Amino acid sequence: MKPVALTSGEPAGIGPELAAKAWTVLRDRFAFFWIGDPSHLPRGTRAVEIAAPDEAGAAMERGLPVLPQEFDGPLTPGTPNPRHAACVVSAIETAVRLVRVGEASALCTAPIHKKALQDGAGFAFPGHTEFLSHLAGGARAVMMLASDQLRVVPVTIHMALAKVPGALTPALLDETIRITHAALIRDFGLPAPRLAVAGLNPHAGEGGNMGREEIEIIAPVLETLRREGIGVTGPMSADTMFHAAARTGYDAAIAMYHDQALIPIKTLDFDRGVNVTLGLPFIRTSPDHGTALDIAGQGIANPTSTVEALMMAARMAAARAA
Repeated sequence: MKPVALTSGEPAGIGPELAAKAWTVLRDRFAFFWIGDPSHLPRGTRAVEIAAPDEAGAAMERGLPVLPQEFDGPLTPGTPNPRHAACVVSAIETAVRLVRVGEASALCTAPIHKKALQDGAGFAFPGHTEFLSHLAGGARAVMMLASDQLRVVPVTIHMALAKVPGALTPALLDETIRITHAALIRDFGLPAPRLAVAGLNPHAGEGGNMGREEIEIIAPVLETLRREGIGVTGPMSADTMFHAAARTGYDAAIAMYHDQALIPIKTLDFDRGVNVTLGLPFIRTSPDHGTALDIAGQGIANPTSTVEALMMAARMAAARAA
């Protein structure tokens, strides 16, 4: 299998440290390579510069394979340099290109610092996902948070809770479920995915007494999908969906808003949660944390989520290839 591409992310954050630590864990399992400035890696890192992704497999035995990209300006851990912003964006673009032409099997992105990109490069996107969607020609992207214990997909994401009912449309819900269903088949190797869909209101609206979104929006969409043979259950009361016995009944949970999805998975498996972008023409995963500028350069960052993100990217690539 082709190697996984890992982007630099914000170099003043913990991304370079996590790349080096991930190599020590994964060096005997599969190949990946880091796109960034070798000088940004922690002192003492065993790194091997490569000229092309196909050299990563052999390089893994000797050190972290690095596809070098020179960054402009000095690095100070914990303090983003605006002169680095264009290079951070370029690393993402390079990784996407390599995956799309088949030189890499999947993309794993280290965390970026959005304000630094906006200040230094005029970055016009709310975050990674929207930028990747743009690079993919405007493909509708869906966010999944996944671990061995739970997969969750929020229908609405980064918006005020007061705006969620207005944003929750039948078309958005239908599209999100279809993209999730297709990805579970293609990228997770599940031939007949089971999806549990939460209601928006407490007790899934309690027959309309606590809100009518379940009756007027969610239930009709689910009925249409069931008639097409898609395995969906709901709308369900969110407060009974995430205990151990309930989780055995589905492969992924569809939540109506950000915290309804993220609180359960971060409670169950905080360190191992992986951010997966569904709906793109290439595989993308990311550790489920930020740049952690406050601990950058101290050597104490936990690599678990990055390791899990790289492993999930490799597993998804193998499933898609199969």
